[in-house]
Amino acid sequence: MQLALETSTNICSVALRDSKGEVHEKRTEVKGSHSEKLFLFIDELIKEQDVKFSDLETVVVSEGPGSYTGLRISASAVKGLLFDSDIKLYAVNTLAGFAESVFNTKQEVQNIHSIIDARRVHVYHQSFVIRSGKLESIDSVKVIPIKEFEEQLQEGDAIVGTGLKRLNSKILEKMDVFDSSYISAKSLLNLYQKDDEHSFAKEVDPRDFDPKYYTSNQV
Repeated sequence: MQLALETSTNICSVALRDSKGEVHEKRTEVKGSHSEKLFLFIDELIKEQDVKFSDLETVVVSEGPGSYTGLRISASAVKGLLFDSDIKLYAVNTLAGFAESVFNTKQEVQNIHSIIDARRVHVYHQSFVIRSGKLESIDSVKVIPIKEFEEQLQEGDAIVGTGLKRLNSKILEKMDVFDSSYISAKSLLNLYQKDDEHSFAKEVDPRDFDPKYYTSNQV
């Protein structure tokens, strides 16, 4: 069984894959709700599925980029929950998780741009492509001006994430748009399960886990 935490944006999502392979989720999209809802969702899922936390084999956590506060809360949570435990922790590229959600929804998609609204006139951005039925990154995570991001877009590309309303509406009309409703801890579990080469999901020591924060200088 695996548990996943996604807190990189205003969305707080917790997903549990049970022993039968079924995935259950608790999710809310309320700014500042992470500290209140994260442990509540974990507790509710475990009780509803009649399992113990010690039954888990793996915890999967979104590693960033994203909200400093949201990522810090989930990092603190896993450090506490996995203290003196044999449960493995895997950190998953946040933007790859977004892209995986799109791929699961629309199999014929080719090019995917994952973004998160950043400060000023910037977005966190990473591009992905589907090759031989697998998700691959074609660049690294960057913080770029919105105009520079818009210049990279080709008609028919998929865009997923937050800050979509800040993009040029004329450009969006030519894109395949997936809003924040596609951000979910379920996609982290899917990516972890499919990522045989550990391109996006990497095992980390809970004691040393530190999300990939981006400083104001990078923005």
